[in-house]
Amino acid sequence: MPLEMHKVRIIQKLNLVPVEERQRAVTEAGNNTFLLQNRDTFLDMLTDSGVNAMSDNQLAAMMVADDSYAGSETYTKLESKINELFGMEYFLPAHQGRACEHVLAQVFVKPGDVVPMNYHFTTTKAHILLAGGQVKELYYPDALDVESTNLFKGNMSPELLRETIAKNGVEHTPFVRMELGTNLIGGQPYELSNQKEIYAICQEYGITLVLDASLLADNLYFIKTREAAYKDASIRDITREIADNSDLIYFSARKLGHARGGGICTRDRDLYLKMRDMIPIYEGFLTYGGMSVREIEAIAVGLEETMDFHMINQGPTFIEYMVDELTRRGIPVVRPAGGLGCHLDAMQFIDHVPQSEYPAGALGTALFIASGVRGMERGTLSEERNEDGSEHYSNMELLRLALPRRVFTLSQVKYTIDRVTWLYENRRMIGGLKFVEEPPMLRFFVGRLAPVSDWQDKLVAKFRADFGQGL
Repeated sequence: MPLEMHKVRIIQKLNLVPVEERQRAVTEAGNNTFLLQNRDTFLDMLTDSGVNAMSDNQLAAMMVADDSYAGSETYTKLESKINELFGMEYFLPAHQGRACEHVLAQVFVKPGDVVPMNYHFTTTKAHILLAGGQVKELYYPDALDVESTNLFKGNMSPELLRETIAKNGVEHTPFVRMELGTNLIGGQPYELSNQKEIYAICQEYGITLVLDASLLADNLYFIKTREAAYKDASIRDITREIADNSDLIYFSARKLGHARGGGICTRDRDLYLKMRDMIPIYEGFLTYGGMSVREIEAIAVGLEETMDFHMINQGPTFIEYMVDELTRRGIPVVRPAGGLGCHLDAMQFIDHVPQSEYPAGALGTALFIASGVRGMERGTLSEERNEDGSEHYSNMELLRLALPRRVFTLSQVKYTIDRVTWLYENRRMIGGLKFVEEPPMLRFFVGRLAPVSDWQDKLVAKFRADFGQGL
């Protein structure tokens, strides 16, 4: 049983509304959990972005921020912490991770380019496509095997990387991107030894290796506990070795650092100068980059706290507990447990719902009705349509139940397990969804859907039959 190495001193009240109100709320939200109001949500497991608990030291640091527009001492603290941990002299602040992706795509990607990566992320891919480029995923086959025993399904294939570079040419490979903790396939980590092998290939061809370090904390934990060569290494030393085997790192501090911001860092002055002018144009001046200086103070403290094993282990151990309990009950989840959250495999959970009816999204609405728990669809809804308008079916149909760091108690995790179990026992009642309002890009954020039948009414009736007046 996981043990929290912290105590709770500030709380927020939660609200568990009746099942009929949950059905009303999800209907008004267009069956899109992104559009739910928080007042209708009991446990918000949509994401770990911007919703992690801050420490007492972070909150205290926010009170001493230097709010100078230029030359802020607060910025200097963060810049110095970046240099200390990553050994990278140049730092560009941005308001969050996707702002960093925008800068990278605008500066380095041109029409016809191909960006190899271990797996794509939604906004990363969107920025590259908008710049005229393409994404090429170079994962091993078992990365998409829900029940694989591979502890590092986020690894990139060196052989496929060489093939991709040979096919497209160095001139059309602006950079190689590795995501520390592949978000869309279950928060699965990669080995540091794999990154080092990829970096050696990049150096051989003179190609920049870019790391998305938003989920660095989880990947540090997995390298420390799963990669034998690093079992005795400190978190600080592992962090530095990751940075030393890359050319550029960007991150969302809404995940890494537990505050609202982000940034790009590098030791290469030429790379820095190519990106520098984009910050004042799109973000803010070079010493705040669209962030509040109070958030910058909190990020500097949060990065240091990420070096504490007892801080970074809480998320993965809670997720592992949840995965193990659901597996024990025969409920299909991504294994081994990764970072970020527990991922229900909707393809198996409701195998009677075709991908054309968005099973992961349907499972998300069903779980909300059954529990008030808000998860996030990570499947076909999160993809873009093909150029001819046909559906681009996702490799996996996952419902992510994110566990923001140091937010939920074990009893709340157990409640979620209980309601998922009830839903699995009644899974044949769940039907699909269809679009009624579909934007052309990033449709999972604001698109609106409707159930293909009256299955939600029947699910509510079954809930009442089983639970009576209980919530």
